[in-house]
Amino acid sequence: MKDFQWPIRVYYEDTDAGGVVFYANYLKFFERARTEMLRYSGFEQDQLITEQRLIFVVRSVQVDYLKPACFNDSLLVNTKILMAKKVSLNFEQVITRNEEVVCKGDIRIASLDANSMKPKIIPDFILEKIT
Repeated sequence: MKDFQWPIRVYYEDTDAGGVVFYANYLKFFERARTEMLRYSGFEQDQLITEQRLIFVVRSVQVDYLKPACFNDSLLVNTKILMAKKVSLNFEQVITRNEEVVCKGDIRIASLDANSMKPKIIPDFILEKIT
């Protein structure tokens, strides 16, 4: 899959008292874009849990905050998979406003068995669709 893009509008609830996006909310924006990328590829996370006993969880995050985003800004979250391994995915996610980089994140996702919470191999049919 090529880069996946997902638009985000900054709502008042996303901001702090100064009207600037609260730093932790960028993680929510990243999460939404990864979820929509899966959905676009034909996978709903609730179905993966029930049908494949597979969940994706955040293992690690590195975020660089470069410019403030503010109330009512229109942002674009660009998501791409940098590396796919048997039980993990490494994402690069970049949030832009009018093509200016606002925030960048490197996110490592682990694949777990939904029942045991132990590492689980990502099925080939999923990897083929998302990479």
